[in-house]
Amino acid sequence: MAAKNGRFNRFFAGVAHKLMLRRWADRVRRAEGISLTELREQRLQARAQRWQIDRFLHVADGRLALPALGSNAMQLPMFTEWSHRPDLWRGRLANAGLVAVPSKTSLGPDTTVFHDANLADMSLRQNRNNSEDDLAPFGVLIDVYRFDGSFLSLSIDLPEDAVEGVSKRHVIRLDCVLEAERYCDVSARLNIQHGPNREQIVRNLPACRGEVSAEFDLAYANLDELRVEKMWIDLIFSTVQMNRIGVRDLFVSRRPRAEI
Repeated sequence: MAAKNGRFNRFFAGVAHKLMLRRWADRVRRAEGISLTELREQRLQARAQRWQIDRFLHVADGRLALPALGSNAMQLPMFTEWSHRPDLWRGRLANAGLVAVPSKTSLGPDTTVFHDANLADMSLRQNRNNSEDDLAPFGVLIDVYRFDGSFLSLSIDLPEDAVEGVSKRHVIRLDCVLEAERYCDVSARLNIQHGPNREQIVRNLPACRGEVSAEFDLAYANLDELRVEKMWIDLIFSTVQMNRIGVRDLFVSRRPRAEI
C-alpha cells in the first residue's frame, strides 16, 4: 500500500510540476502585454519562488556534487569537538562568479572579500571540485590582473556554535588546500569579539600550495571567556597581482589543548 501511495504521489507531483512550468511559460509569453500592476504581482511571486529554489539548489548541489561524500567530510585532528566548513566550499552559490570585485563584496552568506586596492582588475568564481583527493564539493578561484593594493582577503564568519563554551584551554585550527600560479605570501588571522574588545591572532601559512594549516592557541590570548560573542577568520593574500589563486577547501575546527 505504501509503494502504491508513493507512485500516486510521484504521479501527481509530476502533473503539478508540468502545470507550473506551463503557467510560467504562459506568463513569459504574456509579460510584454499585461498591465504593470499584474506584472508587478507576478514579479513578486517569481522572486519568492526563485529564493526557495536557490535554497533548494544550494542543499541539493552540496549533496550531489562530486565528491559525493565530501559535502562535510574533513580530516580532523584527534579530540576535535567542533568543526565547520563554510557555505562557499559546501554548496553552489546562486551567484557563482564576480568580476571587478569591490571591497566588502559578499561571496555567499558567510564569506566576504576585502582589499585595499583602488584598481582591482580581478574575478572570483566558485568552481566544482572533481579530483579524487578533494573532500569539499566546491572551491573558489581568484584571477588577479592589475591590482594596486597591498592585500586581498577572504573574511569567513564562523557560526554561533563556534563560540559556545570556548575558553583559553582551546586550540582553533584552520585547514585549507591552496593552489597558485606564482608564489604569494599567505597568512591567517583569527578574530575574537569579547565584549567591547577584539583579540587578533595572526599566523603565517608555511606555503601557498597544497594542504596547509594554522593553529591558534587561545591560552596565549587576552580573552574574556565569559564575554565571547563572535569569531571570524581572515585568509589574507599579499603580492597577488598577475596571479591565479585557488582555495580548493577550507574548514575550521576546535579541540582542547593538551595540558602541560
